[in-house]
Amino acid sequence: MADEDKDSKTEAPTAKKQADAAEKGNTPFSREVPIFATVLATFIYLTFYLPDGISRVSESLRDIFEQPDQWKIETGPDAMSLFVHLGWVSAVLLTPAMLLFMTFGVVASISQNLPTPVLERIRPQLSRLSPAKGFSRIFSLPGLVEFGKSLFKILIVGVIMFFVLKSEYFNAIDAMFSDPQTFFERTMTIMRKIVLVVLLATAVVAIADFFWSRHHWFSELKMTRHEVKEENKQAQGDPFVKGRQRSLMRDRARRRMIANVDRATLVIANPTHYAVALRYVREENDAPVVLAKGQDLIALKIREIAEKNGIPVFEDPPLARSMFAQVSIDSVIPSVFYKAVAELIHRVYAADARNKRVR
Repeated sequence: MADEDKDSKTEAPTAKKQADAAEKGNTPFSREVPIFATVLATFIYLTFYLPDGISRVSESLRDIFEQPDQWKIETGPDAMSLFVHLGWVSAVLLTPAMLLFMTFGVVASISQNLPTPVLERIRPQLSRLSPAKGFSRIFSLPGLVEFGKSLFKILIVGVIMFFVLKSEYFNAIDAMFSDPQTFFERTMTIMRKIVLVVLLATAVVAIADFFWSRHHWFSELKMTRHEVKEENKQAQGDPFVKGRQRSLMRDRARRRMIANVDRATLVIANPTHYAVALRYVREENDAPVVLAKGQDLIALKIREIAEKNGIPVFEDPPLARSMFAQVSIDSVIPSVFYKAVAELIHRVYAADARNKRVR
């Protein structure tokens, strides 16, 4: 079942899936990159600092061995003075190494992923103590890859040690019978050779593991087509629900529009197919405003309300069609319609004036 499920995950993970994984602490991370950084820091330390550091430490310790009378431990302050001196000597060698290793390790980790606190990672989970799950992790693909990397590193380091020591065998023998300075220099040369070759080997492993960890992480996050569709549906909304919402919004807008028809000054219609309700009050607007428009059943409804409220209805098919197509609701009519509409409004005002005289 697990294999079938993986086979069905053919789609690349979406940005949301990757972001969710990162929030849970599931990010691609190569353990070999910090190891490479540590070996690099070791090589830098051995090459650029340790020889000079040893020289300074030797000068500091020379006083103790050449002038032992000055370092007698007869009182508590004497012991404290010697302790502080030895501590300073140790710090000269160890502090730069600690800072170098820590800096390189942090940079190697941050360069892969920015650190983010994830409570889920540190929360106790009994499932992590399951022997069955631990056994399955060991024999999973990542577990086998880790085993292969460890085996490769052990073999390569062993081979490197063998050939370097073999090539430096006679130099090492000579160094054992030479003065301390020569012994130290030859020992440092051998150590640098070993670390340099190990550095090159770990660089190869780190580069390969860096890209493999990202490939494996990406593969583990792959999704089925159904999952992608569901995620898109959640992000964009269910099409049916969105369609229903749009329909309700149109209905509400239509009801508001119909409710405004009784405020119109006149209605321009194409007998049954189009109707446009206009309002013109000189104190309100410089030009007539479209209060409502519609076609077919809505057009008939607009005419019905207009006739019910005594609003004049003028049948002008070309004008009705043009205004329906070009003017939005609650918008002022364009200047191209001024002349035609002005004539109709004039007729409305003239009719109102006649009615007032009759009364």
